[in-house]
Amino acid sequence: MSSGGESIEKFRSLSPAEFFYRNREIAGFSNPSRALYQTVRELVENSLDACDNHGILPTVRITVFPENTKENHYRVTVSDNGIGIPPRYVPQAFGKVLFGSKYKLRQTRGTFGLGAKMAILYGQITTGKPVEVRTSPKGSQYSYFFKIMIDIEKNEPIVMERRIMKRKSKRHGTTVSVVVEGDWSRARSRILEYIKRTAMGVPYATITIITPEKEAYKYSRVIRKMPPPPREVKPHPRGVDIEMLKAIIASTKSSTLKDMLKNAFQSIGKKSAEILLEEAGIDPNKDPRKLTLDEITALVSSMRKYNKYRPPRTDALSPLGKDIIEAGLKGVLKPEFAYAVTRKPSSYSGHPFIVEVGVAYGGEVPLSPDKGPILYRFANKIPLLYDEGSDVCWKVVSDANFNWRQYNVKLPDRIAVLVHICSTKIPYKGVGKESIADVPEIEREVRNAVKEAARHLRLYLSKKIRAEEEKRKIMTLVKYVPEVARSLSILSKPPASDGNPVDYESIKSVLMKIIERRARKIDGLNIDLRELIIDVG
Repeated sequence: MSSGGESIEKFRSLSPAEFFYRNREIAGFSNPSRALYQTVRELVENSLDACDNHGILPTVRITVFPENTKENHYRVTVSDNGIGIPPRYVPQAFGKVLFGSKYKLRQTRGTFGLGAKMAILYGQITTGKPVEVRTSPKGSQYSYFFKIMIDIEKNEPIVMERRIMKRKSKRHGTTVSVVVEGDWSRARSRILEYIKRTAMGVPYATITIITPEKEAYKYSRVIRKMPPPPREVKPHPRGVDIEMLKAIIASTKSSTLKDMLKNAFQSIGKKSAEILLEEAGIDPNKDPRKLTLDEITALVSSMRKYNKYRPPRTDALSPLGKDIIEAGLKGVLKPEFAYAVTRKPSSYSGHPFIVEVGVAYGGEVPLSPDKGPILYRFANKIPLLYDEGSDVCWKVVSDANFNWRQYNVKLPDRIAVLVHICSTKIPYKGVGKESIADVPEIEREVRNAVKEAARHLRLYLSKKIRAEEEKRKIMTLVKYVPEVARSLSILSKPPASDGNPVDYESIKSVLMKIIERRARKIDGLNIDLRELIIDVG
């Protein structure tokens, strides 16, 4: 109660849409330049996931066209050949924040259920225009068109227009078009770099972007091999907490605690379930729904202390693999040497992860800075462009923390390192998903993977150095061939089979053949001996 002139404090709740409307900068929409980049990124990620998760080789087309040059409004349109979206889900998929198909325990590009919705919300509050969605689900005879806005206060979709059309072709997929306030002149380099890196990470895709200047940049598919799609898995008991266990209890169909643990978690069998419940002091045959809060807390503590679990299953992960990473590096950077490493699965806090590293050297690789190699960071196949200095990957590969000279690399040099981390839960430092936290287990795996790839680079460079040394020696020998041949023909003059003396040309030819045999035995030596023979003639 209030007394005197005191005012009564008013309380109200915020819907998820209203929360992100008020705090859009935490999702990467902090200014027109960053927002335009983020819009392209979120829509492209959705398109690639719609293809990857169903084994479809992606073909993605992006257009960024000025809608209103005076107001700096741009229409961003992204089309794909993915599985399509069932029409009954389209309004909520694009008009309800924190609604989507990614709330499963498996690797996906997006994790927060924001993605396209944040771009749509940002476009709505800066331009007042609805998102336009056209989808042709695979196997359907119809295409569906929607114009949707978001009711910010209720976090519900407002369908402004809905149309059904008979399909004229068998093409399936989704096209999303949204108008946002943006700054193309500042965002241009970031967006084009993002597309380039995306093409590097998914070389099995064909990606085209058309800019406001009507310039087209196309990255054609260079490999048809795709990574295996991730599968949904049960949670690992190492990562359980009180609220997770409450949710599992609320949804379980098991009649006993022992059965619930076996059915709800991976790496728990009959014996381990009995050990966990005995440690927690709970009857294995008790009905899970009758557990008290103290018993739930005790069970969580018991599950965390147990250290004989099998490692988390990796079915939920979709690593790129050696062939795809090397194809991506060669297709975009065109190096003289490329090598990739995929580490064995590991885990942190019950979350499985895999680290992959590719190294590209020489050729058309840009010159690196002297502080470290050019770094291409990927998390669940997403290229990360911002906040590189705070990322655990830069911490590992920077020259201050990694002795590149030990691997015959003297910075600056034409060297690039690609690091891909895939997990059911990437430990991002913020909602913007641009920097990975310093998790000790991840840092260790990244360091070991970089070392392994760098050892192969050192082997290549050592062979190259030896070959160059041998080339110099052979070039020196070749220079003296005429003089030696002439001297031998004069001094020895050995009789031939017909009694005539061996001439100068014959001796020179023999000497060149000896040198040629030596050159062929040297791995990595690239000398055109025919030209040398002409030169010494």
